[in-house]
Amino acid sequence: MTTKTATVDQLRDRLLQKGNIPEHVAIIMDGNGRWASSRGLDRIAGHEEGVRAVRRTVEAASNVGVRVLSLYVFSQENWRRPLGEVRSLMHLLSETIEREVDDLHRNNVRLRITGDLSEIPPGPRSGLQRAIEQTASNDGMTLNLALNYGGRREILRAVERLLAHRLSSGKIGPVTAEEFESYLLTHGIPHPDFLIRTSGEQRISNFLLWQLAYAEILFSDILWPDFDEEEFYLALLDYVNRERRFGRTSGQLSR
Repeated sequence: MTTKTATVDQLRDRLLQKGNIPEHVAIIMDGNGRWASSRGLDRIAGHEEGVRAVRRTVEAASNVGVRVLSLYVFSQENWRRPLGEVRSLMHLLSETIEREVDDLHRNNVRLRITGDLSEIPPGPRSGLQRAIEQTASNDGMTLNLALNYGGRREILRAVERLLAHRLSSGKIGPVTAEEFESYLLTHGIPHPDFLIRTSGEQRISNFLLWQLAYAEILFSDILWPDFDEEEFYLALLDYVNRERRFGRTSGQLSR
C-alpha cells in the first residue's frame, strides 16, 4: 500500500467515525483550462483530465455515504467559449457518458440532469437520456449533472410556471417556499449542504442560486484535474468540523 493510499484510507475512516457527512455536496469544477495551459497543452486536454477527477470524486463520495453529488458541468454562459472548444466539450461529454454509464449502473448510482437538454446537440443528448433511463431505478447515490444550466434562468422559469398554474387554477394567496421549490429543476433532491469550488476562484457563478442559501462553502486552490480523493476527504473533514446555525446562535444549538 502506498503512502497516498494509506492517507486516503485513513481520511475516509476518520470521516466515517466522525459522522455528519453532508447529504448533498455540490462542486464547481474549475481550472481545467489553466491546468492544460500550464503544461503547454490544448484546453481540451485539461477537460479530459478533469473527467478523471470526476470519476475519482464520484467514487470517493459514494464510499462515505454522500447521497447526492451535484457537478457544474456546463453553464449557459459556456456557450460563449470558442466554437472549437464547445464542440470538443460536447464530443467529450458524449464519449464519457457512453463509457461510464455501465459502471454507474453497476454501482447503483442514479444519473440526473439539472438544466435544459433541448439545447444540447443530438448525439450527447441521446446518450444522456439513455443513461438517465438505464439508471433510473438505482437507489444509491444520485449523480446530478448541471448541464446547460443557469441559476437565474431556473428561477425565472420557475416563476413563469408557477404563475401559469395559478392563472389556470384561479388560485390566489401568498406563495410558500415549498410551493415555489416544486417548480425548480432540482425538485425532489435536498438542497446542497456543502459547496466546493476549485482553482482559487471565489464566486458561485450563477450556480444553484436558490438552493445554496444556507450551504457551507469551501474555496480550494487546487485546479480541478488535480483534485483527488484526498482533497475531497480533506474538504469533507473541514465541513464536519463546522457548526451550521441556520440563523440561530451557538447557545441555541447546544440546548
